[in-house]
Amino acid sequence: MTNQQDSSHRTPALRRLAPHDRFGRLIERADGVDFPFYNGSPVALSGAKWLLIWAATTVGYFALILIPQPNNWAAVIPRALFVLIPLLALGLCAGPAWRALFRRVRGADVGAMFGFAALNLAVTLAVGPLIAKLFGSNANPTVAETGAGGAWDTVGFFAGSAVQLLGEELFTLLPFLAILAILFQRAKLSRKTAIILAWVISALWFGAAHLPTYGWNVAQALITIGSARFALTLAFIRTKNIWVAAGAHIINDWFLFALAMILPGLAAATFLG
Repeated sequence: MTNQQDSSHRTPALRRLAPHDRFGRLIERADGVDFPFYNGSPVALSGAKWLLIWAATTVGYFALILIPQPNNWAAVIPRALFVLIPLLALGLCAGPAWRALFRRVRGADVGAMFGFAALNLAVTLAVGPLIAKLFGSNANPTVAETGAGGAWDTVGFFAGSAVQLLGEELFTLLPFLAILAILFQRAKLSRKTAIILAWVISALWFGAAHLPTYGWNVAQALITIGSARFALTLAFIRTKNIWVAAGAHIINDWFLFALAMILPGLAAATFLG
């Protein structure tokens, strides 16, 4: 009995949701599917488990940036670790329920990938030049070198970047869910308020991770990259499917990578996330 009480204390009970707790159809689909884990479904995660999962995203990030990458095929290893380390932590904490993060992709989801990629590009091109004019900007060195290593290395770059971009979604959306769980379950905020705050905080977290990439230009990393992140997280908020957010991210970045190869020095490629 004592163990049950302790477990209940660590993992708050499911909060019943009313229709007004969800955003309208413009933001969330009307299928009633909710985010996994934050409200005890399919499993409840304690605060300690969320901390472990968030820490694992950080370990994966340092594996990505610290392990030497002499070429794009060698870079597949740290990029894979960027994905595997947080997934292993999620699996350790959630068991087989970790799969709830990855829903089946339907035809509508493929359309959503392209739609959110276009939205992300529009936000980036609206915000990026303005921030560059006000605060200056630094080119993304990875983009500047796209295609420089020859055809085989370029294949490795595009393949590896897809893996890395899935890692970037885990790096952002697992903390998003952690913040959502803390604010909704522990702080007892409304679901809508918790989503908005988690959306903002996780976007800043994502932007901060790009500080080394952009020469520690705070405005460029937090505002330009952070604002572009809103569109990608919105893909997850709408579909509750990390595949859609990752697909939108890959479509957006691959388009700009290809454009940068065709038009070297393209300004838009400077603002890649």
